[in-house]
Amino acid sequence: MLPKMLKSCVFQEPSSIYTKAFYGLTILAVGYLGISEAIGKHLGYSKFWNSGSNTQILLPSKVGMLLAYTPSLLAGVSSFWVFPNDDGGIRFLMLKSAITIHFLKRDLEVLFLHKFSGYMVLNTALIISSTYLTSAASMIYIQHRVQGFPEPSVDLKYLGILVFLVGIVGNFYHHYLLSKLRDKNDKGYTIPRGGLFSLVVCPHYLFEILTFIGFSLISQTLFSYLCTAGSAAYLLARSSATRNWYHSKFEDFPKNVKALIPYVF
Repeated sequence: MLPKMLKSCVFQEPSSIYTKAFYGLTILAVGYLGISEAIGKHLGYSKFWNSGSNTQILLPSKVGMLLAYTPSLLAGVSSFWVFPNDDGGIRFLMLKSAITIHFLKRDLEVLFLHKFSGYMVLNTALIISSTYLTSAASMIYIQHRVQGFPEPSVDLKYLGILVFLVGIVGNFYHHYLLSKLRDKNDKGYTIPRGGLFSLVVCPHYLFEILTFIGFSLISQTLFSYLCTAGSAAYLLARSSATRNWYHSKFEDFPKNVKALIPYVF
């Protein structure tokens, strides 16, 4: 029953060596990132920028984050030229637009909202950049490849837009709350307050996952579902590490605050 239900929500896809390579590389990349976070080998940014070797090349956080997100933004923007929407239909247009809006928001937040307190390891910036770029470009390319194939019998694209909008608004709101925790010249950390911070330490990650769920529901390709699952696994591990970090730094950190999912995890 379950495979049949899943089949009704996924595009039939043409088989090719390129598609198989996209799947293989994506599974390896997100698997490595998720496992690394789970075992304490954190990517060097945010609270964990200095968790690795002191010999690594460091970038100002703003520069590193722009390096991480901008290539994916350019992939989204260029997709409107590389894959004109003459035959792509509304679903393809929705996916390209959602990916472009997501990474445009990321860059605008880096430029005008976030207040950074540390550095970002160059290798980390390159890993994040290449992972996001591969995922974004591959989702768009595979969506292009399935044009002309039968649509899934269960149409989830409009639900996907709704989930995407909830995710992107919720993520921005909690980033805004984080930006208000410190003054411009303040480099210290405090316990986050407001929004869902009373329930979980990383609500911005929770809404980030919703954003990727939105991508996959719009796209309805197996690759997009895998990207969402990989992103969720990484953010689950990262949020758990962040919760442990807060507990180690603040004796009064509330013990009932979960890592990512209210009342659950």
